[in-house]
Amino acid sequence: MENCSRVVRVLLVALLALPAVGLIGRPVSAQKSSFDPSAYTLQTAKVVDGLDAPLDLVDANDGSGRMFIVEKGGRVLILKDGQVQPDPFLDISGQVSSSSEQGLLSIALHPDFKTNGTFFIDYTDVDGNSRIERWKVSKDNPDVADPSSAETILSQDQPFPNHNGGLLLFGPDGYLYIGFGDGGSGGDPHGSGQNLNTLLGKILRIDVDHAEGDQAYGIPKDNPFVGQDGARGEIWAYGLRNPWRFSFDRETGDLYIADVGQGQYEEADFAPAGKAGLNFGWVIMEGPHCYQQENCDQTGLTMPFFSYTHDFGCSITGGYLYRGKAIKELVGGYLAADYCSGNVWAVNPETGEATAPMQSGASVSSFAEDAEGELYLVDLNGAIYKIVP
Repeated sequence: MENCSRVVRVLLVALLALPAVGLIGRPVSAQKSSFDPSAYTLQTAKVVDGLDAPLDLVDANDGSGRMFIVEKGGRVLILKDGQVQPDPFLDISGQVSSSSEQGLLSIALHPDFKTNGTFFIDYTDVDGNSRIERWKVSKDNPDVADPSSAETILSQDQPFPNHNGGLLLFGPDGYLYIGFGDGGSGGDPHGSGQNLNTLLGKILRIDVDHAEGDQAYGIPKDNPFVGQDGARGEIWAYGLRNPWRFSFDRETGDLYIADVGQGQYEEADFAPAGKAGLNFGWVIMEGPHCYQQENCDQTGLTMPFFSYTHDFGCSITGGYLYRGKAIKELVGGYLAADYCSGNVWAVNPETGEATAPMQSGASVSSFAEDAEGELYLVDLNGAIYKIVP
């Protein structure tokens, strides 16, 4: 791997200086971190380039050394030993709409993927609607998906081509978490963020191993709105505009969510492990500020632990709380980036204190975490970088 020449180091500033330049930190209760932003600067090394609009990267974590690369246009490629394999693992290009924020958006491997070969994908179909599908690996070749195994487990109409969310992620509880945006356009015209009777503007939690009735999945009984009139039982958290990448802390199970803002503020939200039913405020709030000026009742809302203004970008991409071993000064820091500017921040989630913007030189579409807890940065322009000491 070669050092990424586009990554530059910048001086770091303390929390008290941040509001003057548009960064806002919020403390998070019950979350302990000794991460010191003044001790960390970003350095990356290129792993691979020449990709076609990569959006997601997932470690197979099955002893094979493989990582799966998701391309926006509909392909999943295998990265092994620093090389992209010549044949795609999956190619559904003919089934995917990929304009605007549409496309093949993510892949999630079943917790027992090593033995059952089951995985899930989230994409927007040719009509622009979201589809969550279950697939299996070919019995004859573990590097190829079985096209006959595809099964739709959930679909969601999308009224506009943006704000699809699109991340699938298995939690430490073994359930599948799904992020959906508010349906798109601007200003949440359908009121989805605060409407518990729609899956839009939410993070869902479903049981893919135990189907119920005519559904291809089950709803965990401890989901917060199960049995509540006028609410969908799949909902785990709500009040989100476009959750563009969320992650679980591999040690604590805490949930971190990056939510793309409207016109002024980007935000990162926090949910303690097992804490269900949190309302992150959209469309009442944008970041830590009122979006609805005439109706801004903040009762019961969960405020972000990190936010920045559009002086520093226009669209947040969420990362991970670092738990690896290679970069000791980053342990306990949460990484987030801005897609438009390429800025990257490392944040202490307890205090909200962050580094100054660190320039990546990339259009950061996603972060990734490998089996050892080391982190990667995915560049929509076609490259993947590893974050290194």
